[in-house]
Amino acid sequence: VQLQASGGGLVQAGGSLRLSCVGSGRTFSSFGLGWFRQAPGKEREFVAGINWSTNSPLYGDSVKSRFTISIDFDNYTAFLQMNNLKPDDTGVYYCARRFGSRGGHLNLRNYDYWGQGTLVTVSS
Repeated sequence: VQLQASGGGLVQAGGSLRLSCVGSGRTFSSFGLGWFRQAPGKEREFVAGINWSTNSPLYGDSVKSRFTISIDFDNYTAFLQMNNLKPDDTGVYYCARRFGSRGGHLNLRNYDYWGQGTLVTVSS
């Protein structure tokens, strides 16, 4: 199972970026998929996710109404549309395959395969 994240870059506050995460059939046949981010000196933070069984998106509180997760099942690709970016959104963004449900979508132990990360920098 491989995940390839891309789409990061430098953007001014208020701008937008769209991240992509290309996987495979095995990626999209497990429990779900999540996007996380990690800023320097901080813990990895849940950003958005989706469960295949419910097809309902989940979002971290800090990104609700600004970020949108979507899936292109034909091409095994997940997207994270990020609008109205803020400097606090700066960090390395990772996509990960979720295989488990114990403890919910915030439990990092429910994710087994991770992409290499893509850096998002939001300037003020």
